[in-house]
Amino acid sequence: MKKLVFATHNLHKLEEIRNILKNFEVVGLRDIGCHEDIVEDADNLQGNAKIKADFVTDNFHLDCFADDTGLEVEALGGAPGVYSARYAGEGCSYHDNVVKLLEAMKGVENRKARFRTVIALNLNGEQHFFEGIVNGKILTEEHGEGGFGYDPIFQPDGFDESFAEMEMETKNQISHRGRATAKLVEFLEK
Repeated sequence: MKKLVFATHNLHKLEEIRNILKNFEVVGLRDIGCHEDIVEDADNLQGNAKIKADFVTDNFHLDCFADDTGLEVEALGGAPGVYSARYAGEGCSYHDNVVKLLEAMKGVENRKARFRTVIALNLNGEQHFFEGIVNGKILTEEHGEGGFGYDPIFQPDGFDESFAEMEMETKNQISHRGRATAKLVEFLEK
C-alpha cells in the first residue's frame, strides 16, 4: 500500500481523508514527527495548501499533499473564505466560528454558500492542484452532532440535512473535500 503524507494536524480531516483514500496508507504530520504549526498566511486557499505541502517536502523530503478549505457565503461577499478556521479570532473554537457566522447572518434572506477545498500535491518533484466545491445554504441554527467546523449549519443543495446530520460516507461522497480528493485519487491511480 502506497504511503502518503497529508500535511495536517487536524484529526477530523485526517479521519475523513483516510475514509476516502482506502487504497493508501495516509499519515498525518504527527506521524512523521512534524509538530510545527505551519503558518498559513496566503490570501487564498491554493496559496495556503501550497505553503503546507512545500513545508513538508522542503523539511522532511517527502511527497505529500495538503489542503485548505473555506466556507464562502454569498451575502458576506465570500467571507469567511480563507479565514474560515479563524473567523472568530486566533485560537477560536469551531463553535465560536459558528456562533459568529450565525450572528452575521441574522435577518439575511440570501443564505447561499459554498464550501471550497483546494489540494496541493507534491509528487516526484512536481506540484499539482485539485479543487472541490459543494453548493448549499447556511441554516438559521445548528443541526446534528457529527462532522466538525461549520458542518452543523451547512446544508448542501439537494439534501434536507446538514453535513453534521449525515453519515460520514454520504458526506464524503458529496463534500468539497471528497470531490477534491476524488480528483487526487484519479490522478494518483493513472
